[in-house]
Amino acid sequence: MALRYRVLSRRYGRLVLEEIDGVPLVVLPQVFNPVLLRTGAFLARTVTTLPLPAGAEVLDLGAGSGVGAIFAARAGASVIAVDINPEAVRCARINALLNHLEHAIEARQGDLFAPVAAARFDLILFNPPFYRGRPRRPLDHAWRGEDVFERFTAGLAAHLKPGGQALLILSSDGAGDELLASLQAAGFEQQVAARQDLINEILTAYLITR
Repeated sequence: MALRYRVLSRRYGRLVLEEIDGVPLVVLPQVFNPVLLRTGAFLARTVTTLPLPAGAEVLDLGAGSGVGAIFAARAGASVIAVDINPEAVRCARINALLNHLEHAIEARQGDLFAPVAAARFDLILFNPPFYRGRPRRPLDHAWRGEDVFERFTAGLAAHLKPGGQALLILSSDGAGDELLASLQAAGFEQQVAARQDLINEILTAYLITR
């Protein structure tokens, strides 16, 4: 899969318009494409199956194009979308406007939980980078990180409301098992919310609770 990501990354040179279940999304150059690499679409569809409480507060970490934020906001949530890539933040803002959800989505630039300080959420969405390694350009943060798993685990409890959950999207390819092990060691429970077999990889959505 790493080779496939390297090949597909060469296609990130122009603005494209994608659609997920009738929802339009602009994807700017150098922003993770949720349709091309499929995990973003899987995240969006899984969000629609969750029983979000009325007025739920949601954090979309590593938001990319903002696809998770869009689908959560369509379900009635108030969302903060965070990404370390400035182009992704701009893209998420555009998609909030495109889908008339700018009143429900705020996009912030920064690393993991840093832009939300001590805020707590009913649901945290995270489609993490699957591979270990140093990102060499902004787009690389979408699938490569050095200590993202450990820092996510360390900060998660402080940003969940009582009874809150995190929704993680992981692939059978990459180092996702390390993140699950890290969360388990920190006292979190995990439950499979959805699974999709893509032949060359299996995507799994995990609900993480304290």
